[in-house]
Amino acid sequence: MKIVFATGNGGKLREASEILGKGFELVTLAEAGIKEEIPETGKTLRANSILKADHVWNKCGETCFADDTGLEVDALGGAPGVHTARYAGEDKDFNKNMDKLLYELAVLETEASMAAAAGLKVKKISRRARFKSVVTLIIGGERHIFEGVLEGTIARTKSGNGGFGYDPIFIPDEFPGQTLADITEEQKNSISHRGKALRAMAEYLKGLKG
Repeated sequence: MKIVFATGNGGKLREASEILGKGFELVTLAEAGIKEEIPETGKTLRANSILKADHVWNKCGETCFADDTGLEVDALGGAPGVHTARYAGEDKDFNKNMDKLLYELAVLETEASMAAAAGLKVKKISRRARFKSVVTLIIGGERHIFEGVLEGTIARTKSGNGGFGYDPIFIPDEFPGQTLADITEEQKNSISHRGKALRAMAEYLKGLKG
């Protein structure tokens, strides 16, 4: 089955191909004749996922899907959230994004430590976080939504050479002491937020063919 994937991110494309496996041929936006940047003006991951899928469907009328993924950090009130890709600026530089996030957590921890040293009662700063993915599939003009969540914590420093995005600073609960960039792609795909959402989508599509 050919499906247009609404992304220009090579890492996402490779990951999705591996997760979906045989029986699915992913078509890039460029291959579908869509060269403009798709607007992401929604206020939620779900809204952005729908916006992107609708854009592709309206352009080419082919079965397509889009995902929107966000990192939510408890101590930052759920940020970066929908601003995950552009947290440090519009250039989508993930090294800058990670540096900004680590700096903000370090500031919060320093402030808490100073308050405690001054005799004030303060709560320990949590480094708990989660990735959330929302996948919107459009087939035959109908939308279908699939979601996945990966729980973990934010590391204090970057680690690992694999993955992409925030992977070097996210420690999944399933692999204590290792970031998503430390583990293999196969290990990551088996637990990832996007993997959960895409496998649910694949099961739905296989059910249609059955």
